[in-house]
Amino acid sequence: MAQYGMLRDYRFTEAAEDIRGAKLYGLKNEKLGTIDDVIFDHSTGSILYVVVDTGGWLSTKKFIVPADRLRGSIEHADDFAVDLNKAQVESFPPYNESDLESDEQWSDYEGKYRSKWKADPVMHREGTDRNITPTTQQMPSNSPSPRAAGSTEAIKDSGAFTQGGFAASTDTVEISQSANGIGPRWDTFQNRLRERRKEVINTGRNQSAADTYRKAS
Repeated sequence: MAQYGMLRDYRFTEAAEDIRGAKLYGLKNEKLGTIDDVIFDHSTGSILYVVVDTGGWLSTKKFIVPADRLRGSIEHADDFAVDLNKAQVESFPPYNESDLESDEQWSDYEGKYRSKWKADPVMHREGTDRNITPTTQQMPSNSPSPRAAGSTEAIKDSGAFTQGGFAASTDTVEISQSANGIGPRWDTFQNRLRERRKEVINTGRNQSAADTYRKAS
């Protein structure tokens, strides 16, 4: 049985608590799309990925972003940002929602997806296209960990560099089981999902059963 699920048609009582519909911006404040859904762990209610609807600029229309790679957008209130550009998104393997129905298929997809987060050979300062060569003191092994620093500003202050928008010291994306601290809107949404996890799961199962019945008819 699949370990992960989505909200799909489930709606929260207070619409303001829902992050679906929030915009996602990439590097250079480029709009990548809107958050269409989330993928969460059935056992904890923790959000692992957000599903982003590109509005059509991407051939597969949707892609996913690990929740712990998001941050609140500085330029756009109640929206979110990620260190990606469209070219990087296009390099991801095509996202197919049906893969979530099989643990084996989803595990295979995640493996392919994570491999695309591997560092690029060309190094850039975060948020720019300017090539740089780090000094010995600036190499990842000698820099404070951006994740340990706990904020985007700490990443800049530490002198750590990114490769193609990804942390230079990171070989693969790490999936956090608790992506709190992204912002008030996110934290409220995450907490509501955890509180109503069982209700959301049951609603999803009932919807799947109804869909199966309609197809059989």
